[in-house]
Amino acid sequence: MIKKLVVVFVAIFTITAYAQEGTASPYSFYGIGSLKFKGTVENRSMGGLSIYRDSIHINLRNPASFTGPNLLMFNNESRPVKYAIGGNYSSINLKSNAGTANVSSATFDYLALNFPVGRFGVGMGLLPYTAVGYKLETDNDDGVTTNRYNGEGGLNKAFFGVAYSISNNFSLGVNAQYNFGNIQNSAMEFRFDNDGIPLLAQSRENNRSDLSGLNFDFGLYYKSKLSKSLELTTALTFTPESNITSKNQRSFSTVAIAGSGDEIVLSTIDDDLEAQGLLETDLVLPSKFSFGAGLGQARKWFVGVEYESQKISNFENILYQTSATSYQDASRFSLGGFYIPEYNSFSSYFKRLVYRAGLRMENTGLSIENESIKEFGISFGVGIPVGDFGSNANIGLEVGRKGTTNQNLIQENFINFQISLSLNDRWFQKRKYD
Repeated sequence: MIKKLVVVFVAIFTITAYAQEGTASPYSFYGIGSLKFKGTVENRSMGGLSIYRDSIHINLRNPASFTGPNLLMFNNESRPVKYAIGGNYSSINLKSNAGTANVSSATFDYLALNFPVGRFGVGMGLLPYTAVGYKLETDNDDGVTTNRYNGEGGLNKAFFGVAYSISNNFSLGVNAQYNFGNIQNSAMEFRFDNDGIPLLAQSRENNRSDLSGLNFDFGLYYKSKLSKSLELTTALTFTPESNITSKNQRSFSTVAIAGSGDEIVLSTIDDDLEAQGLLETDLVLPSKFSFGAGLGQARKWFVGVEYESQKISNFENILYQTSATSYQDASRFSLGGFYIPEYNSFSSYFKRLVYRAGLRMENTGLSIENESIKEFGISFGVGIPVGDFGSNANIGLEVGRKGTTNQNLIQENFINFQISLSLNDRWFQKRKYD
């Protein structure tokens, strides 16, 4: 049954991932795109809270969570092998002083594997980290298009992590992450004749950046008993500043605009970026730090808070710069938790469900026309048992807002629907009899 679910799930999200862009946010125009990965569905259903570790889910935001205590169901000899895959559907209402529009996107979010090796735990996987996907136009007072901007692509991460349990309650871990991807965008400023009629041929600037580089994440996890049933959990992560290489291309095209609005390329010439020192540039991936703490009862309930800060002010991309844009340090505050009525109930299936909720408040670090772009979200979720060893399906819903209509900017009112499978298995079992 689980194998069939996996095949169906992968097929659905492979189709949607290739059929649509990873984002439909106009704010993906800036930097290296909008942040795509914000944790697993379990994390996001609790307001982005990533400080909790258990034996049946993978926590991809803290590498120290890749290990943990052995389980009684495995005779205290081992822990389950964990598989996780998740996807997201977003519906966004774009609002500005000039009007409104509705856009949507459906994407694959992550694919990961976590397996035990004695006191060590190993994690690996693939996830889209940022996404670029926008089609923007500006009109003059007569409703005629004056500028057109298009963009697509994003940054992906392939990661390999190792964690070590110093004790059942204290562990540390590290992730090595290879970043790769590309960003493509174009910009066109329409020219008009003396009568205000657009010229038959327009000029379009085309840019492409191929990105690659390595960075590391470090994590700590600690849990202690405050009483017979009450537990205190604390977690910390740190990502040092690193560079990624951007190999750049730029060209200029002469295009004709068809009656349908499609652009027909008439000719193209390449720009000499090498002479300008822009053929290969370095982008800074800013350092990031997070700390959180929470209280709970094992297999019953948990509530926690987490604060994250990132030195976005250190980000710079000399290839794409606008005078109206600046970067400041980013931050995020999350509050969330879960509740399980009765995890081992035989009388009621619904008592074994995991109910999650949370909220987050975020300063993205992006400032446009001296307006800080902020984001707020309220989330809910449920974990549904689907197989052996605690395997489950997770469904999440987040409602929120990003941006503002001040300074003629765009406010996004979004609804995110997430779904994932967290599957567990046992690879090796010690023989009891020869």
